[in-house]
Formats: sequence, structure tokens, C-alpha cells
Amino acid sequence: MSVLIFRLNGVEDDEAADVRRLLDEQGFDYHETSGGFLGLGVAGLWLLDSSQKAAARALIDRYQEERSARLAANYAALCRTGQAETTLQRAMRHPLRTLFYLAGAAAVLYLMLVPFLTLGR
Repeated sequence: MSVLIFRLNGVEDDEAADVRRLLDEQGFDYHETSGGFLGLGVAGLWLLDSSQKAAARALIDRYQEERSARLAANYAALCRTGQAETTLQRAMRHPLRTLFYLAGAAAVLYLMLVPFLTLGR
């Protein structure tokens, strides 16, 4: 029976390709499913032999730890050289989107506070 070993929802393409390559190199038999047209399905990699789940999971966990350490080191290097993008720089790169998000957050905050602000009337 197939067992889900790796969800692909929200995973970057390079990470998914690396996991596929690792599974192929180690000889794990798997198949891939997509989320479907509306994204309601489970996008993931499924092992065909459930008895291999522990070994495959350990392989993927080790890869993700290495990837995390590599990306953290890369980000730290960018911060040291002053090349890391700040939140303000990201906001200024897309000013209309930033204004839209701020307006949405203000609207939600307003709708949450209106009942309390109008209690004494």
C-alpha cells in the first residue's frame, strides 16, 4: 500500500527536484500526485512500499537539515555583506501590493474594533 512520504504543497521546485533525485538515487519506488485543478488534492510523493518509509523519511530529513543549514549560512553571508533584502526594501519594490495589504489589515482591525468603540452609544 502506498504511503505519503513528502508533501509538495508550498515546496520550492528545486527542493522537490532534489528530493525526487535522492529517492531515485537510493532506489526507492514512488509515484507523484498533484493537487489537482483546484488544489484540493494532496500533492506529494508516495512510496509504493510502506516498509521503506523509515529509511526514506530519514533520508529526506537529513537532506532538509543540510538544506536548512546551507540556506541559513547563505542568508547570514548576505546579511554580513549588506546584500540581504529587508522588509522595507521588499515593500518598496511592490508599493501597490504593500498598500493593498496595509489597507486590508486596517479594514480587518476596524471591523474588529467597531463593536467595542460603539458600546457607549
